[in-house]
Amino acid sequence: MNNDIHPFRIEIPQADLDYLQDRLAHTRWTTELPGVGEEYGLSLEYVQGLVEYWQNGYDWRETEAKLNEYPQFTTEIDGQNIHFLHVRSPEPDATPLILTHGWPMSVVEYLDVIGPLSDPRSHGGDPAHAFHLVIPSMPGFGFSGPTNDKGWDRYRIAKAWAELMRRLGYDSYGAHGNDGGSLVSPEVGRFDPEHVLGVHVTQIFSFPSGDPAEFEGLSEKDMGKLEFLQWFNDSMSAFAKLQATVPQTLAHALADSPVGQLAWSCQLFGDAVSRDYILGNVMIYWLTNTGGSSARLYYEDAHAEAPAEPTVVPLGLASFANDFQSIRRFAERDHKNIVSWHVYDRGSHFAAHDAPDLLISDIRSFFASLK
Repeated sequence: MNNDIHPFRIEIPQADLDYLQDRLAHTRWTTELPGVGEEYGLSLEYVQGLVEYWQNGYDWRETEAKLNEYPQFTTEIDGQNIHFLHVRSPEPDATPLILTHGWPMSVVEYLDVIGPLSDPRSHGGDPAHAFHLVIPSMPGFGFSGPTNDKGWDRYRIAKAWAELMRRLGYDSYGAHGNDGGSLVSPEVGRFDPEHVLGVHVTQIFSFPSGDPAEFEGLSEKDMGKLEFLQWFNDSMSAFAKLQATVPQTLAHALADSPVGQLAWSCQLFGDAVSRDYILGNVMIYWLTNTGGSSARLYYEDAHAEAPAEPTVVPLGLASFANDFQSIRRFAERDHKNIVSWHVYDRGSHFAAHDAPDLLISDIRSFFASLK
């Protein structure tokens, strides 16, 4: 095994940016029915507005410079190139913490929380709550992509993260995740319980098994959460079903069309986040040609064999208002050591961007409680 860790810096050739501008300028727009809004999906007006900003307002070099403010590295784990940010805290006793993004995000997801988490003293916080941060690009995503072989499901990624933390010299560490990261992070704890202090997530994806007895005595509030889940599955989950079944069919469109990549990502972003946040993430997929390989995670997970036993490492949830709402009865079936459960009245699926103060506070308090 090659354990070498190499410094990395993002330096996108200007020719790639010029080519993108040319492609955007020559977009062939789709048609749409009059007066239907977004009944059939993202409207032409919405996508055209984002593309106009992409051409005339957004500056990739600013996003690139923000990422390059932090030390970045690559290393090979299990035959796959892994890209990651490694931001060591100035506090020597800081807790190591690996942060995992989801889809359609990237390491851009965590830019707003790096400073406060790694250097709370400089951001009005308690230095005792400092973290050494490891923020990897998931295999197949961005600068960790594309993947070179089959099988990069959440379980294989979790094993790679445990190896990454070992390779960086961290004998004891925590894990946090959002979206796909909320699936990977508990598996890090399952695979490496001797070294994982605890796992903090923003969703617990535990669903009813189909047994009617599971619904007995369920509160009206939890029934409302189930109704929302049913609506999401019926109306918004086409992306997940397609990526879990024929990701290569989708890959041809995403590799060829920047506007296609934008629209495919924006079905989840919507208006919850800034245009710069959307385009920063979309640009990483486009520039690295990893729209298709990132989609394969859904296929790999759908074809993976899930462990039968629940996780037992301490687990904490921070749930935000405009997001998938976890149901504790089902969560406790799959995770036997939930020690923190907080629900907030603002924030969304992208809390690290639109409610960073709440997320930071919850991460700090969760890991402080485990010391």
